[in-house]
This record gives sequence, structure tokens and C-alpha cells, in this order.
Amino acid sequence: MKKGDDLDPKGLIYESYRIDGITSEECRTIFLDWALSLPDGQDSRSALSALVDRYAADAPDHPMTQVMREGLDTMSRPRRRGGWRSRPRDS
Repeated sequence: MKKGDDLDPKGLIYESYRIDGITSEECRTIFLDWALSLPDGQDSRSALSALVDRYAADAPDHPMTQVMREGLDTMSRPRRRGGWRSRPRDS
């Protein structure tokens, strides 16, 4: 594991695992910063999956592991696109 690579350009995820007593809320903030700092064209799902593979085995109960797993779960769920469905109006 090294700080600052293609998967974690700023080393944010790496550092989050080294902060004693870090909370889930702090991990969510760090996770958002990580997601926003990925280079253009980087597949965020594959990067996140690789980071889970990298860290989860050694720290399964760490808040960042939980946040990253939630992120993967959210990415895999299909989302409805578009706005509200319009209903025919009475004329």
C-alpha cells in the first residue's frame, strides 16, 4: 500500500486508515474528496473496488471500509433517470 497512486491520487483513503478514532462522518467527507479528485476518465467504480480489495481484508470494521462498501453498493443499484412523470391534465 502506498500513498498517492492512480487509485488514490492524494493519498486520502490511505491516510484515513491511519487516523485513530476517525468517524463515519469524517470518512464520508474524505470519500467525497477522493471521488472528486479522481482524474478525468478514471472509472470510479473499478478504482473503488480495487481500494476495497486493498484495505478491507486488514480493516473490515474500519469506518472507511464501510463507507467504501456503501459506495460500491450505491453505484451498483440502477437509478431512475429523468424528472417527474407528467400526468395528462384535465382540459
